[in-house]
Amino acid sequence: MSGHTSNSVVIAAPLDTVWEVTNDVENWPQLFSEYASVEILEREGQRVRFRLTMHPDEQGKVWSWVSEREADPLTRTVRARRIETGPFAHMHIRWSYTETPGGVRMDWTQDFAMKPEAPVDDAWMTDNINRNSIVQMELIRERLERRAQEQLVSPKENRS
Repeated sequence: MSGHTSNSVVIAAPLDTVWEVTNDVENWPQLFSEYASVEILEREGQRVRFRLTMHPDEQGKVWSWVSEREADPLTRTVRARRIETGPFAHMHIRWSYTETPGGVRMDWTQDFAMKPEAPVDDAWMTDNINRNSIVQMELIRERLERRAQEQLVSPKENRS
């Protein structure tokens, strides 16, 4: 068995802003509420390898792992995978960005499998990822829409 999730959000902001901010891995701790730090390990063209460290969980455990993502600015897609898989047998994530009448639809599709010895199974992790994705996507939407509004106001103030 394996896990699969698909979540999306529409962000009322320009495509370039959504693309640039969500692919600025170094600043993910300011974008996502779950990440304490990011360490860039390697960068080559549109590919970046990095270590993500989460805030401590309810038991005080700090989770950390290495991931790699490669952005394709032409198709506005990103493919990512965990290098250090931890409890996962594998974890692959696809981000896609599509302009819509309401802004930008950002989709996250995750395909994974838990290792047999993992403390949770695929079904549990599917539910967990679905719950957390909604929280994080809403937070990103709020932050990017606020930023887009601030960018609209700033140029007008400069003309006065």
